[in-house]
Amino acid sequence: MNDLSPSPARLRTDSERVEAARASVRADLTRRAALHLDACIHCGRCADACPFYLSTGDTRYTPALKFVPLSRIARGERTPAAFGRVANAVSLADLEALQPLVYDACTMCGRCTLACPMAIDIASLVGIARRALHAADLAPPDLAAVAERAHREGSPLGVTPRLLRERLAWIAEEHDVWIPLDAERADLMLTLSSIEVMKYPDSVAAMARILARTGVRWTVSTRGYEATNFAMLAGAGAWQREATLRLVDAAKACGARTVLVPECGHAYSALRWQGAEMAGGPLPFRVLHVVEFVAEQLAAGRIAVRRAGGTTTFHDPCQVSRRGGATEAPRVIMAALGLDPRDPEDSGDLGFCCGGGGGVSANHRADPLRYATTAVRLAQLGAPGAERVLTSCANCRQSFDDARAHDVRGPKVGSLVELVASQLS
Repeated sequence: MNDLSPSPARLRTDSERVEAARASVRADLTRRAALHLDACIHCGRCADACPFYLSTGDTRYTPALKFVPLSRIARGERTPAAFGRVANAVSLADLEALQPLVYDACTMCGRCTLACPMAIDIASLVGIARRALHAADLAPPDLAAVAERAHREGSPLGVTPRLLRERLAWIAEEHDVWIPLDAERADLMLTLSSIEVMKYPDSVAAMARILARTGVRWTVSTRGYEATNFAMLAGAGAWQREATLRLVDAAKACGARTVLVPECGHAYSALRWQGAEMAGGPLPFRVLHVVEFVAEQLAAGRIAVRRAGGTTTFHDPCQVSRRGGATEAPRVIMAALGLDPRDPEDSGDLGFCCGGGGGVSANHRADPLRYATTAVRLAQLGAPGAERVLTSCANCRQSFDDARAHDVRGPKVGSLVELVASQLS
């Protein structure tokens, strides 16, 4: 993964911006990526899996179309004698046309890969495209600004260490929980999402309550606490590495053997599956999503829960389930809670995206498209008529809440971890 970041003062001409994009692709062009770029057989089956195509019927959103410019650039880089003219044919206009396809109409949910007969990892190719566009100063302004703020302040929502201390003190007092901060030694370091800290404080309190019950020695560190990584979503490779290394260095400083990721899908992907690459070697700790941790604690008998009962529909976050592999953990938890599952259409690894992942929720020009896609998922979640609807991703919850606030019909979606905390015995 490349470290190229845009430099607007330097990228003054169209040709310089195109060259920056080509250099970014060149840095990212592993053998695996090249194979995937060449493997497409143009069958169109990926379209039938894409939430944006399914919610609009617009063929422009066919996932395979999102990496055509990459293929043209890649061919020229690998075999310049034969394909040099093809590579040179990629213009700034081509890159500008690609921008809404990879930023507005893709959450990198990976559903298309399951449908692809060639198993092309289109989400990873979209990541390469985003890094190329960011290098050419073509990331959407809203998303680019959020990534830049995270780079500048350490948080996309401005949750600085000072504000974090204030918010955690308030949450601890409001919910009567203990939240250890900056412990010198800890076995587990909890990371937090700005969305939870500012919008869903009950989730922070729930994690603290669960951790207290386990007896594990844990802490939150002001040296590295922000779980979200909007630089990854914007395509800013250098900033992505910087955000990851803050967490790695903080965990090393307190000796944590486990780093816990909160209910945030892309945060799990950034640290669990890309963290070692960012750090330049194996991470010296385990990375667990909070639902994995809770499932482990239940299995080991370190926590117990009362039966909550009732019918429940669960929304699988794409980056936790399909892309992350933690599909069974929430089901273990729901079984322990005695919940009666009512699966929606497209559940588990085939789950339909909330529509706001991959930075789309921060890219406000895409709001109408996002609401159309979120409406499909909310309709699916409401169809079983369950008494409660739950998920394990704050970004999904925010997408659903925002859509409902904009007259999209559907059920209120709650937190699985918050339910666990309320049922601790």
